[in-house]
Parts: sequence; C-alpha cells; structure tokens
Amino acid sequence: MSDLAQLIKLYDHVSRYEWNMYRYPSQYIRLKNENWKSLYNDWVNGYLNVPFETKELEEKPSNFMKIKNFFTGSQMAPLPRDEHTPYIETELQLRQYFLNELYPFQIKWATSTLSEISVLDESVEHDETLKYFLHRFPDIYLLMYYPVFDIRNTPIDGEILMISPTHIEIITLMEYDENISILVGDDRRWTLEQDGQSEQIISPLITLKRTESIVKSILNKQDINFSVERTIISRKNPILYHVEPFHTNIIGRERYNEWFEKKRRMTSPLKREQLNAAEALIQHCMSTSVKRPEWERDDDIFPVGE
Repeated sequence: MSDLAQLIKLYDHVSRYEWNMYRYPSQYIRLKNENWKSLYNDWVNGYLNVPFETKELEEKPSNFMKIKNFFTGSQMAPLPRDEHTPYIETELQLRQYFLNELYPFQIKWATSTLSEISVLDESVEHDETLKYFLHRFPDIYLLMYYPVFDIRNTPIDGEILMISPTHIEIITLMEYDENISILVGDDRRWTLEQDGQSEQIISPLITLKRTESIVKSILNKQDINFSVERTIISRKNPILYHVEPFHTNIIGRERYNEWFEKKRRMTSPLKREQLNAAEALIQHCMSTSVKRPEWERDDDIFPVGE
C-alpha cells in the first residue's frame, strides 16, 4: 500500500523528522507496509472484525482499546458484531479504515520528538485538506504543511511543500464556491467572478514567490542542486488566463485530475538528494515545543513498533 504521504513538518511544531531525516522516512515506509500486510491478512483470514465507521470509535472505548492492541502488536480477538454497526466488507473499506487509523500516528511524528512535544490545535484532527494530501499521495512524497521558516530569527509563513524524489513543488491552494471562476491577473491582483459580479483578491503569486525565494536560498546555501516548481491549484474552480504566469503551473478544475494522476503514478525510491533537500529546509524552520514531563513515556513506536 503506497498511499499515505509523509508529514515531516506541520506549521511550527517540532517534528521527529528534524531529529533524524535519514532514519524516519524509510522507517515510516517499512512500518506502514508491515502494518498494512498484517491488517490485510487478519481481515482475509477472518481474524479482524472491526466497524467501518471509525468516527464511532470515540464513543466505544472497548473497541478502541482492542484496535490499539492491534497497532501495538498485542493479540486481538475479533470484535463482537452489533446488528446496528456496519463492518468492513470490502478491501476499499479496509484501506479507508487503515488510513483513518494511522492519521493520529502521522500527526504524532510531526508534533513531537522523544523529549519534546508541541501543543496541537484541535482543528488539525478535522483538517480535510491535510488528510487529503496525506491519504491520496504516495509515501515517497515528504509533505511540509504550511511550515514557518526561521529567517534571521524572523518567522515567515510558507506555503505547502511536496518534496518528491525529483523536485520540490510549492503549492498554493485556491478553493472557493464551485460557481466562482478565478481570473489570473498580475503579480499583485487577481479576480474572482460569479454571475457577472467580480471581486479583486491579492495575487497568490506573492506568497508563492516568497516561499520559492526562501526555499532556493536555503538550498543554494547548502550547495543542494534540486529542482523547485511553483504550482497554483484549484480542485473546485476553473482558473482562466490568457498567458500562464512565468514559471508557474496553473492547475484549475479542468486540469486537476491529470496533475493528480501524474503525481500518483510516480514510482521511485527515496533519493539521497531528496532527503538532503528536506533536511536543509526543515532545519531552517521554527519549532515551538515544550519538554515532555519526565513521567511521560514515549517508545517511538509507529504503530506496531520496531
């Protein structure tokens, strides 16, 4: 199972990846695949009998503990059926269940180290955009989700970064009501248009170029030769233009599926230059955290341990 991209940086939270970029990406892929194979085999052989609607888990502590036992390697008996509870019947449902259950562990690695932890906003749990990037793209992609760069002790907000084995893609998302069209303007102003009415907005090129400048500066400082691209995406809206902005990919609603499938088709192992680039970038990000209480234990397991 190649889905589940890697969240290496979330805002200004401390990340396990910044502690060791050359260990965690490959460890993540290995443990994720081991978990999936184990879960799949148990399901095929009838040893796994869990509800498909995982949102109900918070209301069923006994079920949750049995699932936790599975992810920590303990023996788990099939859960008892309830005539009112839907159960996993297809591999597609099993995959969705697996994605949902691993999300908290992805967040854990992106918000803590063995000795420090960041305060996590509750909105992250329900951030559908973050889940989309993590659940729909292969694990060879390293995701920096709105990182905060530390430039001469000054925090500067960045855009979404997807670090693939071949290049870094800086992404700006533009999502509006489906009836709105986005009209590309200059470097300062673009226009939203609906039913003959128009509204000017600040050009997304401003923050996109700012993030690109920071990324290229960090890579150049470390003598890392790695391609950087700028991309503006709208999954819901058409983006209209006469001439595509210089060195910028415009992916509106009509082109989105093509872009998306191209990303999903990429097959490559993690590359040394990819990890070097990710390491350089993450070391120039801010991390706000506190020391873990001495009594708080963290075995650094994901999810079945090592």
